[in-house]
Amino acid sequence: MAPAMEMVVGLDKGHKVTKRPKRSKPSQRKGHRSKRVKFIRDVVREVSGFSPYERRTMELLKVNRDKRALKFCKKRLGTHKRAKKKREEMIQALQQLRKAQAAS
Repeated sequence: MAPAMEMVVGLDKGHKVTKRPKRSKPSQRKGHRSKRVKFIRDVVREVSGFSPYERRTMELLKVNRDKRALKFCKKRLGTHKRAKKKREEMIQALQQLRKAQAAS
């Protein structure tokens, strides 16, 4: 238990105050995808399909050329981080296609 007197030195030094809860800032929500945006993007993807470079990436992934697919995506998208995200997205899309084919 903390001593009744405030200490000047040590781990618990200084005037004791009660902590107030921090409010979440609007900037903490940045990048969070809402249900509406997700739905709209899914509809657009369903209607328009994949772009040519995405189709080529999927072909590279089908023949187990993961590194080549990453390099190709990086060339098209500009950054390594975006390329990794796109490659993962294409892997998920391929898995969805395989599931759909297996079901039918």
